[in-house]
Parts: sequence; C-alpha cells; structure tokens
Amino acid sequence: MKFILGAVFGVILVPLCIFLYFASGSAPVATTDGDMPFETLLAHKALEERIEKDAPKNVPIQPTEGSYLDAAELYKHHCAVCHGLPLSPKSSIATGMYPHPPQLFEGKGVTDDEPGETYWKIFNGIRLTGMPGFSKSLSETQMWQIALLLANADKLPASAKAALVAPIQAPAPAPAGTVSPASPSATPPPK
Repeated sequence: MKFILGAVFGVILVPLCIFLYFASGSAPVATTDGDMPFETLLAHKALEERIEKDAPKNVPIQPTEGSYLDAAELYKHHCAVCHGLPLSPKSSIATGMYPHPPQLFEGKGVTDDEPGETYWKIFNGIRLTGMPGFSKSLSETQMWQIALLLANADKLPASAKAALVAPIQAPAPAPAGTVSPASPSATPPPK
C-alpha cells in the first residue's frame, strides 16, 4: 500500500513541481540565462535521433565550381548573419542568440557531418534555436548547394572562397512586368 501511495504521490508531485518551476518564473528564458536542467542533453538527443531517422542518405546533385559559387551567394544572403563568413568577426545577431549558432567557417564547422544532415537542418530548421527552416523560401537544389558548400568548406576551390568573402551581390532584378513587394507601386494608393 505504501508503494502505491508513493507512486501516486510521485506521479502527481513530479509534474506539479515541473509546472511550478515554469509558472513561478524560475525557468531560464532569456538568451543571457544558462541552460535549464537537462536542456542540452534532451535537445541534442532528440535532434540527433530525428536527423538519423529522417535525413536523406543520397545527395541528388554533384558539387561543381558553379554550384559552389551559387551556394556562396545563397549562404551570404540567408546564413551568414548567424553562421558567419570566413575571416570575419561574429555578427551582433549571432553574439546575442541563444543557443549560440555555430560559426560554420571556424574550425571544422560541419565538414564532418554528412551532407544529408546539413540539408535536413536547412530544410526543417531547429525548433527553439533561431534556426529557421528554408523549405518554403529556397529550392531543393539551392538547399543541397548550401549543404554541399558547408560539407566541403575545408576543400573549396579558390573561386568559392573568394566569393564567400566578396561583398554581397544585390539580388537579381524582377522580370519586366512584375511588381516587387519593395517597389513603390506595390503599395496601394491611399483611400
């Protein structure tokens, strides 16, 4: 009987304590706070297992100098503000994020990850980290190009390395007859 009462008490007490921890404002929620108990362990394990289960095993494109150059521009536009560029200091955005985004051109970056793992992260994003999913804003080819650029960051051709440190190119203009959301004619006239 004592065992049953202890089990019931534990089943009620543990969730109640966890709820009170969050409801009392004790949980670290600011980017300047430390980790919650077991946060890193649980988050890494969940991410690791999900990627192992879902990441593509076959790369549908081959890395070429042209695809590296395209990927360098994509990376600079979509990734560099958080993940950095070669020979550049960390941005103020990256410095203020928690968890801190890995600087992918420092040290080994993700060159030791399979391209499918990096593709999965680009496609899906990672919840509660600031890493967005790009499946709705980049094509499959573009996401694979970036994944291959990062997987081979330690052995890129000189042209790709130069493209990564060159100033960001302006996006290509919209075809004639289309209205860009940023153009003055895109806003409706006042009523």
